[in-house]
Amino acid sequence: MKIMYKLINSKMRTYRGFQWELGKWYKKTEEEILCSPDWLHFYSDPLVGLFLNPIHADIKNPRLFRVEVKGKGLDDNETKYGYSHVRLIEELLVPQISPVQRVRFAILCAKKVYKGKEWNEWANKWLSKKNRINVDRSNKYNFCTTRTMGVSGAVESAYFATKSATSTVKSKMIAFYAAKSADLAAEIAFCVTKNKKINLIRIARKAMEK
Repeated sequence: MKIMYKLINSKMRTYRGFQWELGKWYKKTEEEILCSPDWLHFYSDPLVGLFLNPIHADIKNPRLFRVEVKGKGLDDNETKYGYSHVRLIEELLVPQISPVQRVRFAILCAKKVYKGKEWNEWANKWLSKKNRINVDRSNKYNFCTTRTMGVSGAVESAYFATKSATSTVKSKMIAFYAAKSADLAAEIAFCVTKNKKINLIRIARKAMEK
């Protein structure tokens, strides 16, 4: 029996209103496409799930459960897993992730595949807290995604979003920029895993360090 983790909304529901109950076994058919209603979806680690939630189910204020899984399984480059037989066994406390920690996660993922000297110098200084002044490209990037500007630009845009989220701007703008940094960080991690096998659990835990 394997242990995985599941994010569920406040009403114990997930995709298309699927209703969950603690301790009850659920069974699904085993199709070949992971991103379909024929699989029940999980994460290998709570932090990985919370970092990637913005580009997956995007559950607002999720509840976190430990689950038992069995039967056939599929995975999407370790960003999420699907199993056919599962049950919720325990509700857990949800770790709180700040916008700054999301940017740490994005940078640590990007460094696994992006070797540009200038960008890595900036990233290393940011991670070490030696220099967290953004490269002045916010207008150029304009919150684009990795699909249009590449990993390095998306990380810098995520940083600018975090900087804005933690500044003295209006509360609505704080929420907007915090959400934008979350989206970008998750998308960067997803894109990186398509190019290289990385240890998302280790990166997620390192991103949470003070």
